[in-house]
Amino acid sequence: MNMETLKQWFTLDNVLSLLEHYRSFGVFPGIAATLLESFFPILPMVVFVMANAAAFGLWKGFFISWLGASLGSLIVFWLTRRIGQQRFFRFVRRHPKVRRFMHWIERHGFGPLFLLYCFPFTPSALVNIVAGLSGISRQQFVLAVLLGKMIMIFTISFIGYDIVALVRQPLRTAGIAVIVLLLWYAGKRIEARFSLTEKQSGREDGE
Repeated sequence: MNMETLKQWFTLDNVLSLLEHYRSFGVFPGIAATLLESFFPILPMVVFVMANAAAFGLWKGFFISWLGASLGSLIVFWLTRRIGQQRFFRFVRRHPKVRRFMHWIERHGFGPLFLLYCFPFTPSALVNIVAGLSGISRQQFVLAVLLGKMIMIFTISFIGYDIVALVRQPLRTAGIAVIVLLLWYAGKRIEARFSLTEKQSGREDGE
C-alpha cells in the first residue's frame, strides 16, 4: 500500500468503523490515533478528531483527541531534546530554514507556537521537532501545546459531533466558518512574519 492509497483509506466512515471494531479497548484507540499523528504527519488529524467526537460524544471525544494529540507532541519534543545531538538531527539543525525557524521560536516564545497549534493544518510534527531543537523552555512549549491544541481540537470536534446540524443550523455553521477563517488568517500572518524574518536575516547575513 503506497502513501496515496493510505491517505485515501482514512475517511471518516473508515475511521469510525475502526473505532467501532476496537470498541472493547475503550478510549485507547481514539487516543492512539491522535497521538500517532504527531509522529506520522501523513495521518489525517482532522478525520481522527471528527471520528472521536462522533463515536464518543462531543466532550468525551474532544478530551480523547486533545489528550492524544498533546501527549504525542510532548513525546516528540522530549525525544528530540534527548537525541537532538545525534547525527541526523545535527544535519537538520544546520539547515538554514530550520535554523531560522529555531531562532524565531526562541526569540518569540509562547505566542507564535500557541497560534501555530491553533491552526488545524499546521504540520505539528515538524513544529514539535524544531521546537525540541530550539532553546525554548519546556514550560512555554507545554503551555502552547495544551492551550493551542485545545482550541483547534474543540473546533474540529464541534463540527464532527453533528455534521448534519451544519446544514440545519446556518448560524452555527457561520460561526464555525468564522473561527476557521480566523485560524487560517492567524496562520497566514505567522507565515508572513516568518518569511519577513527570513528576508531580514538574509540581508543581515549579506552585510
